[in-house]
Amino acid sequence: MSVLSGKGAVVTGGSRGIGKAVVERLTSDGAEVVFCYQSSDEAAQQVAKETGAHAVRADLGSREDLERLFAEAEARLPGVDILVNNAATDQPKKLITDLTDEEYERAFAVNTRAVFLSLQWAGRVMRDGGRIVNISSLNTQVPAPTLALYCGSKGAMEQFTKVAARELGPRGITVNTVSSGATDTDMLRNANPPEVLEQTPAMTALQRLGRPDDLAAVVAFLAGPDGRWVTGQNVLATGGLFI
Repeated sequence: MSVLSGKGAVVTGGSRGIGKAVVERLTSDGAEVVFCYQSSDEAAQQVAKETGAHAVRADLGSREDLERLFAEAEARLPGVDILVNNAATDQPKKLITDLTDEEYERAFAVNTRAVFLSLQWAGRVMRDGGRIVNISSLNTQVPAPTLALYCGSKGAMEQFTKVAARELGPRGITVNTVSSGATDTDMLRNANPPEVLEQTPAMTALQRLGRPDDLAAVVAFLAGPDGRWVTGQNVLATGGLFI
């Protein structure tokens, strides 16, 4: 029997990058998965076809869309046992002094409020012994100029992790953060010039960029039975970047 057989999982941002790899891994491990995506219908349907997961189009900046995702999950899954908050919006690379109100609202709506609402929902409907994994970034540990909104919104999520771990622990529900380093995704390549991407592997102990499946393996550990004694932690899955 697969380690996640009979388990129901929800993954946000599951059509590409780390989220796609998480959907692939959780379904491979036997879970039934509902995942959401924002805009790429073709990519999402391809993931659904390959994995048997159910795709829901949803903008997580919209509370209405988020609630529709929750309703779909409750209707289609045998129960809610796993939640992976992976979806995030990047910010324009601007100094704090140049950021607009609209950019601030968007970053915190998707990266912070959506996670908060997802935790509220999971706390109400998740079966005892469940698993929650929030995907963050090494940038909260090593902040950089022009990343204020990304670092700030993800940092708030990391604090949600710690409080939720305390609150949900009596029910056997674990809550953890996984912080990625330089992972070879569209977001990384769109945010950095080629020369930076060429230099980054040498900064890691393992001498390469991370792959989405590297992060998915860490998520799968935390979501599975062997992760039962790990909670309230921020696992830095970075390949030894900035040791």
